[in-house]
Amino acid sequence: MRTGIGRLGAACGVAVATLLAATSPIAAASDPGAAAPPSGQDRDGHRVEYFSSPTAHPRHVEVPAATPRRLAGGSGSLAGDGDVTPIVENGPTDDKLDVVVIGDGYTSAELDRFHTDAKEKWHEITGVEPYTRYQNLFNVWAVDAVSAQSGVSGDPSQDVVKDTALDTYFWCDGLERLLCVDTDKVEGYAAKAPEADLVIVVANSAKYGGAGYNDVVSQLGYDGIATVAGGNEQSGQVAVHETGHSLGKLADEYFYDEYGEYTGPEPPDVNTSTHTARELADLRAKWYRWLGEPTPDGGTIAAFEGGGYHPKGLYRPSENSIMRTLGREFNTVGREAMIAGFYRHATSLASSTPTDRRLTRKDTVRVRVPRPAGEGSPVALRWYLDGKEVRSLRGDRTVAVKKLIGRHDWRTHRLTARAQDPTPAVRDPALRAELTDTLTWTAGR
Repeated sequence: MRTGIGRLGAACGVAVATLLAATSPIAAASDPGAAAPPSGQDRDGHRVEYFSSPTAHPRHVEVPAATPRRLAGGSGSLAGDGDVTPIVENGPTDDKLDVVVIGDGYTSAELDRFHTDAKEKWHEITGVEPYTRYQNLFNVWAVDAVSAQSGVSGDPSQDVVKDTALDTYFWCDGLERLLCVDTDKVEGYAAKAPEADLVIVVANSAKYGGAGYNDVVSQLGYDGIATVAGGNEQSGQVAVHETGHSLGKLADEYFYDEYGEYTGPEPPDVNTSTHTARELADLRAKWYRWLGEPTPDGGTIAAFEGGGYHPKGLYRPSENSIMRTLGREFNTVGREAMIAGFYRHATSLASSTPTDRRLTRKDTVRVRVPRPAGEGSPVALRWYLDGKEVRSLRGDRTVAVKKLIGRHDWRTHRLTARAQDPTPAVRDPALRAELTDTLTWTAGR
């Protein structure tokens, strides 16, 4: 968790989804019961977006924040409850984006299975770019929420009721695949981890379902909650799509026929616009830097009409990214936003050498920069003395002050380290600023 940031979820609009693996585009919907697009957390619950089947169009409904009384468990304190196990530990929490995985419906005898499911869900997530390349920016913590009974309510049928730690249940709001959870209980368990920037609840079930709570206003500051079925091979897509909202601040790119033409102002999301491709180029707006470029989800970046729930009046960057259809890739615009989102929590530069005390010739400065996964350029690290680069120190993570300041030099100097991820996947200067960090020390007698 990066110091001073990681509080992005509180201001987010709601995009809560039971996102199930889909193989065809989410086209215009015709169900007259569709609710308005997400608009924020309800006083007594959350507005959720869900898919009722692999090919169904999403719908929005209100669900309670707490589990209905008939499902609420009373398991109390059980052996091992609240224990924390590192699944992935890449560095101090101040340096990294910390993901907390909490199990529900696992008894004390099933905790090994929970840890295996948690690892497999993270493996699914990091199989999607840009998570693959940037997986070293993350820590992942498993929190044991020990349940009195195995499994979760609503599995395999609506009448099944289980006593579990988080009261996770299918058939939420009468919708079989909607996997809801008591968000206050999630908060309590997430607080047991060293830090929490993202929270994933893994249910002890192979049933097709899930949900994503991006409107949760957490006292811990994490960016929403995703629920997934631990035994379902495709449920990792839920978390990937939902972090597109929470980390990337990306809009949904599907639409409903009944919403008609959008006539409002230019939306704030980086992946929807009221402008055509030509207008984006003329205005040098939104994703104009990517126009005509190939995109990982297929085709080239342009302006495709339909997105942000409206079939007309709003455009999206590509034909069919993961923000439109599960099982797809982020388009280049989405990848750019996701990388910047990672670095809002993680840092490209950290140090165990305090910056609030004066360094002497006897001191040595040590810094940390993240290691890239796979191919690609490493983070560029440069050093400056009084604003002038010391080229011989490029890439050095350890610097002895005596090599910079002479024995009889009585002046005060400024020593600065600057690190930047040089990835070509980020072109927007405003987003690139998230990929850059500096640290400055005062040095001298």
